[in-house]
Amino acid sequence: MLYLNLFFEFLKTGLFSIGGGLATIPFLMDMGEKFGWFSSEELSNMIAVSESTPGPIGINMATYVGYTTGSEEYGTVGGILGAIVATTALILPSLIVIMIIAGFLQKFKDNKLVKDTFYVLRPAVIGMLGVSLASMITPLVYIAGAATLLGSINYKAIILFALLLFGMLKFKKLHPIVFLAIGAVVGIIFKF
Repeated sequence: MLYLNLFFEFLKTGLFSIGGGLATIPFLMDMGEKFGWFSSEELSNMIAVSESTPGPIGINMATYVGYTTGSEEYGTVGGILGAIVATTALILPSLIVIMIIAGFLQKFKDNKLVKDTFYVLRPAVIGMLGVSLASMITPLVYIAGAATLLGSINYKAIILFALLLFGMLKFKKLHPIVFLAIGAVVGIIFKF
C-alpha cells in the first residue's frame, strides 16, 4: 500500500507541478499533512538538502521522500524501492508529455491555444512559487511558542540571510556553493 500511495501522490505531483522543482513544495506539504510521512520541519530540511545536492530539486525530494517514507507503526520504510517508485512517478507525466509534444513540435509551436494556455499558466506558476517561498521562510523567521511577537522573530536567521545576501551581491565572482557552505557551517555551529 505504501508504494501505491507513493506512486499515486508523486504521479499527481509530476502531473500538476508546472514550473520546476519548487512547484512541488505545495504538493509535498499536502503529503506530509495527509499521510504524516514528514513534518513541516523535516520538509524544510529536505528542501535545504535537495537544493544543496546535485540534480533537480523535485527529483531529489521525490527520491528522499520515497526512500525515508514509511510507517513506524508497521515497521515499513520505502527504502530503495520507495525511492525508485516516487522518482519514476514524478518524472512519468513529463516524460509522456515531452514524447508526445516532440512528435508534433513544429505544429504546436505557433498554435494559438498553446500560446494562450502558457500565457495563463505563467502567473499560476509564479503564485505557486510565492506560496512555496512564504512557507519556507515562515518557520525560519519565526520561533514557535514565543511569548511576544517581537520575541518570536528569529533574528539570528534574518541576520545570517542578510549577510549571505550581501556577500552574494558584493562578491559576485564567488561560486554559490561557497555561500551554501558558509550558511551550512554557521547554521550547524549556532544551531538555527
